[in-house]
Amino acid sequence: MKPILLHPCYFGPIDMYASLVQADSFVFEKEDNYQKQTYRTRQYIYGANGELLLNIPVKHRENKTDQHQKYKDIRIENAFKWQPLHWKSLEAAYKTSPFFEFYEDEFAPLFEKKANFLMDFNLMATKIVFECLQLDFSFKITEEFELEPDGYNDQRHLVNSKRKSVANLEEYIQVFQVKYRYIPNLSILDLLFNTGPSALGYLDSQTFIQKD
Repeated sequence: MKPILLHPCYFGPIDMYASLVQADSFVFEKEDNYQKQTYRTRQYIYGANGELLLNIPVKHRENKTDQHQKYKDIRIENAFKWQPLHWKSLEAAYKTSPFFEFYEDEFAPLFEKKANFLMDFNLMATKIVFECLQLDFSFKITEEFELEPDGYNDQRHLVNSKRKSVANLEEYIQVFQVKYRYIPNLSILDLLFNTGPSALGYLDSQTFIQKD
């Protein structure tokens, strides 16, 4: 099978991780231009009032005439105390979930140490998820950007936060499901905190929607 090609994201959605888990190997795109409003900077969790967006602030371009900036060069805006705010949101959303305490010590340090580059932060976030899934985090990175790359199963579209799910995701029990409803394809953290070690089997068993 061809290795899949995709972007490192901020605790990306469940269907993205299903693609990663089911792939024989994967490659992260490093040479693309940055785009706003994608899973590069955002994740959706299940808060007490329903779906909640957590968004990483990034620095604006110093040179306003430059229309393109590479993802790997994007710096995080740390003038906003976003890390403790995001962690408090995660605690409030999942402290009563079955496995929050089980994984808490793995994720908390990520929100305590100052982060500089967005891609580096997202790679570390992905690495921690793989450790929780007890998977080897081995990957390659691209050396140049190709619009239509040969030799890869191009899954870079999964970074789009406005898209529909590409998988027929099975329901699992969520903390606030009885109060509201089941919300599919949230951040991978929702699956981990609610299902724990069963998350790997869940990801490996999901089927993908066939394109016409």
